[in-house]
Amino acid sequence: MSEKFDFTDGVQFDPGFIGHMNAFVPSIEYIYRDILRVKNFNQKKLKFKMYYNKIKHLIESYTGFYLGCILWAASIKDLDKPVLNNLCYGAEYNEQETTGEVDFVRQYLKQFQKDVKYYLGQEYKVDEFIPRVLDEYEEFLKLNKGFTNVQNSSDLKLNEGINKLNAKDKEIVLEKIADVVESGNFKELYPLNEKLFGKQTAKSGV
Repeated sequence: MSEKFDFTDGVQFDPGFIGHMNAFVPSIEYIYRDILRVKNFNQKKLKFKMYYNKIKHLIESYTGFYLGCILWAASIKDLDKPVLNNLCYGAEYNEQETTGEVDFVRQYLKQFQKDVKYYLGQEYKVDEFIPRVLDEYEEFLKLNKGFTNVQNSSDLKLNEGINKLNAKDKEIVLEKIADVVESGNFKELYPLNEKLFGKQTAKSGV
C-alpha cells in the first residue's frame, strides 16, 4: 500500500480532505445574497462574473471530494482495520440530513448552468461523469447510513455499480489522494472516476 499513509494502527475516516473544504451551501447562499442585493442587471452581471471562478472552484472541490470519498473507501475497505476519528459513528442516522448537501449540489448545478447563460451569455458544460458521481455518492451515503455504523474498514459498503479496485489501482488511487491532501486540488481526482465507474454514462442528467 501507499507509503504516504500509515495504516499500522488503523485507517483515518478522513485522509485529510476536510481541511481544504469550504461549506458549499452557506458559500452559495452568501454569494447569491450579494448578487441579488443589487437591483441593476448590469451590476448583477458584474457580480456574477466576479464570483464565477469561485463558484466553479466550489463545484469542482465538492464533486472531487465526493469522488475522493468513494475512492478512499474502495481503497481501504479490504484492510480490515479500525476506522479512526469517525465522528459519525454511533450517531442517529437521518437520511434527509445526510443526503441534503449532495442533493443541493445536484440542484444547484442545474441552476448554475442557467445562471451562466443568463448573466454571461455562455454555456457551462458539466463534465459528463459528474451526475454519476453525485448519484453514486448519495447512494453510498444511504448504503452506509451516514457512516453511523462504520467502526472497522470492513464495515464500509460499496455501491453495486462501483468497480472493485485491484492492488495496482489502489496504489494509484492512494498516491493521488495523498497528492490532493497536500495540494487541495480535488479536480486532480477527476481522471480516477473511470476506475470506479468505467466509461458508463450517468444515471441521471444535470
